[in-house]
Amino acid sequence: MTQELKYCINCMPKTADENLSIMSLPEVEKARTFHRSFPQYTVTPLINLQMMANYLGLSRLKVKDESYRFGLNSFKVLGGSYAMGRFIAEETGRDISALPFEVLTSPELKAEFGQATFFSATDGNHGRGVAWSANKLGQKSVILMPKGSTKNRYENIKKEGGDVTIEDVNYDECVRMAASMAAKTPHGVVVQDTAWKGYEKIPSWIMEGYGTMASEADDQFGERPTHIFIQAGVGSLAGAVTGFFVNRYPDNPPKIIVVEAAAAACLYKGAVAGDGNIRTMEGDMPTIMAGLCCGEPNIISWDILKNHVTCFVAAEDSVAIRGMRMMGASLRHDLPITSGESGAAGFGAMATILLQDEYKDLRRELNLGKDSRVLCFSTEGDTDPDRYKSIEWEGNTR
Repeated sequence: MTQELKYCINCMPKTADENLSIMSLPEVEKARTFHRSFPQYTVTPLINLQMMANYLGLSRLKVKDESYRFGLNSFKVLGGSYAMGRFIAEETGRDISALPFEVLTSPELKAEFGQATFFSATDGNHGRGVAWSANKLGQKSVILMPKGSTKNRYENIKKEGGDVTIEDVNYDECVRMAASMAAKTPHGVVVQDTAWKGYEKIPSWIMEGYGTMASEADDQFGERPTHIFIQAGVGSLAGAVTGFFVNRYPDNPPKIIVVEAAAAACLYKGAVAGDGNIRTMEGDMPTIMAGLCCGEPNIISWDILKNHVTCFVAAEDSVAIRGMRMMGASLRHDLPITSGESGAAGFGAMATILLQDEYKDLRRELNLGKDSRVLCFSTEGDTDPDRYKSIEWEGNTR
């Protein structure tokens, strides 16, 4: 029988931590102020699952439900929209604080800035956010999706005005294709939530955009969480959440547990190697967690993660399915949460560690138990409703 979780306590050597400042509290507040200017903005709910906490043997368990974000069913729009705002601000010689939504969408600014085309690779959620943001700001978007992407997610992007295609390559190859296409297009811009050497500025803005979600959750939680479970693909979200909470609680940060799909666990692979260097995964990387199916880490995030994460976890698909079902079938008095395959990975790993005796040593290592106040992020809802119903209602595992 396949072990559902593999884990590695972080023992990597520390660095000078130069990238932690990207997620400083003032920078995150800039992003949050920017997002507040959008007419579609509301604070997404933090769901208090007290009955579930009691069942799992925790003091508190709260889940940030991003299925309500801007009507797009995912947190990803926070990063793409803020990166576009920062890019336009830089191109027009302004600070982002001078470009709220009403200014960004004004005819005067459009005449000054002109027409750009924003390129991105995506499994669905990031590309939908980029297409939505470009549409709202009067710009163009070109979105490349990897093979295996679902028709529903393709249609979601198309409805937002994106020029979208499904390519016969994996996500990481789509990233390279998008970058090549942007380089050949007048005023072409890559908006990608991963970073590589020479491409760091826009990914750092995207991470700061994700900080809006973390900042909201901190306000809503009402006290310092002791543990945070956060899922990772390239690691941008995990780096953003980790960076924010380390800056927020510098003297006593929460324990951060990063959860990846086992088929694409490049961060876990790097942690196991232990030398602090990046490791990659190659090939098709089959998993239902499409949003986490990334084999090459964000170099900015990796630096934050290896300095501050407590534990890296590689999870099989069954772990995400457990998370989906447990959040969707709430205990009495708890509100149900509709969480997609990638959105449920962190919660599923947390529940698996607490419920299965084979992980009792990890529970002890993490000091995860009756005094723990746990924060999880459900980063997407049913972005593919057919697949969600197949898993949640019909018991399918693919």
